[in-house]
Amino acid sequence: MSAMVEVSAAGLLHRRSVVPALLEDRGDLLVIAGLGAPAWDITAAGDHPLSFPLWGAMGGAALIGLGLALAQPDKRVLVLTGDGEMLMGIGALATIAVQAPRNLSIVVLDNERYGETGGQMTHTGLGVDLNGMATAAGIPAVRRVSKPDEIAALRETIHTGIGPFFATVKIDPETLPLALPPRDGAVLTTRFRGALLGDAAHLE
Repeated sequence: MSAMVEVSAAGLLHRRSVVPALLEDRGDLLVIAGLGAPAWDITAAGDHPLSFPLWGAMGGAALIGLGLALAQPDKRVLVLTGDGEMLMGIGALATIAVQAPRNLSIVVLDNERYGETGGQMTHTGLGVDLNGMATAAGIPAVRRVSKPDEIAALRETIHTGIGPFFATVKIDPETLPLALPPRDGAVLTTRFRGALLGDAAHLE
């Protein structure tokens, strides 16, 4: 892994260095990004036709990733989302555990903040443990990441491990410039389907 992972003065990982490291040499990895900062992060790392950033549907990223993983069992699927978005869709973890897709990874970029609404603290900043909730739901592989030298192993698991897999990455609650993907949902859907299915995307 050649991408450098940076640490803030507070000793927390910078999200805009974590995400490109995870997506380096991504191949045909399918990526769903939760609304807000994770969508900006994947775009800053390089807009890609096999990335599907959510402009809304808060709480839906993990279940969209589940549906995609079940529909495309031969493809790796990564959900990149935030702690606030994951908390809103926490029930998804139980369904994912029961369905047990071997090709699905969920990575929560946890800054303990609702970044899109003013930086209010989320429950992960008040002691709520998303990893513990994922374990209790029945997800067999769970990891907490907080150091630069842990990112390479996280990337390896995403790209080659057996899922379902869940990880939280503790990141700095910094405010960063927006890197906006296309806004039109129809454009994103058509682009993603075309890149994934090729000519079959245009069949009725």
